[in-house]
Formats: sequence, C-alpha cells, structure tokens
Amino acid sequence: MGQTVQIRIDQAGPATSTTQVRGHRISVDRPLEKGGEDRGPMGGELILVGLGGCFTSNLLAAIRARQAPVGRVSTTVTATLAESPSRFGAIDLAVSAECRDAALLQKLVAIAERGCIAANTLRGGVKLTVRVATSEPAADVPRPTDA
Repeated sequence: MGQTVQIRIDQAGPATSTTQVRGHRISVDRPLEKGGEDRGPMGGELILVGLGGCFTSNLLAAIRARQAPVGRVSTTVTATLAESPSRFGAIDLAVSAECRDAALLQKLVAIAERGCIAANTLRGGVKLTVRVATSEPAADVPRPTDA
C-alpha cells in the first residue's frame, strides 16, 4: 500500500472551515451571496487552485532540472460547471511562457502533466468514500437525549 497524506479541516464559523498544512493556514468559506462570510475561497475553487498549482510546480521543476530557457510561466485554469450532481464537467489548463522553442515548451508541459498528482487523480478518477468517523463526541458538543 502507498504512502498516505492526511489533513484535518475544522469548523471556524457558521460556513467557514480552516486547515493547517505544514506551516500554511487555509480558510475555506462561501461567498456572502451563498450564505458565507467570504473568509476564503470555496472548496471547488481550491480544487482548481490545487490542480493549477500542482501542474505549475511540476512545470517549474522540469524547467529548472533541464536549465531550459523558459520564463514568465503562467497557467490559467478554466472550469466548466455541470449539474446533477453539481461538479466540474471539464477543466482546461492553458500555459503561457516566454520560450523561443515551442517544441521544448510542449515537451516540458507534457512532463509536468505526467508528474502532477492532481491531474493524474482527476483524469483517472479516484475511489471516494464519505463516512461518519467512529469516535466519541467532543465534551462541549451536546449529546442527543433519548425521548
């Protein structure tokens, strides 16, 4: 079995949650018009940030490892919403960079795409389970009473 990654997200407000990833604190919230306090991006937006960030990080690593003459790298992530159930139906990553060799840039993009955990996960699908954890309720959480 492979290595595992685990993060914990805790409620921080009526519609806000926070997490600590290494030394980085991230808030997730809904916009005001959706009943949130707009204290952070929505989770779906963070999926796009994660995908774009993962891909771009791999691209920059490929450029650096090859000392390729590529600069001013930018990745634009565009997602199209689908319904029933609500989800992203399509996601497009468009890379722009200063590079005189288009074939080299295309090769580097392909290398980055193959190395991107987020892209590989989304493309191949993932077994997703959602469950209620079996643990004792926190002491400050009221327990239901038997009627």
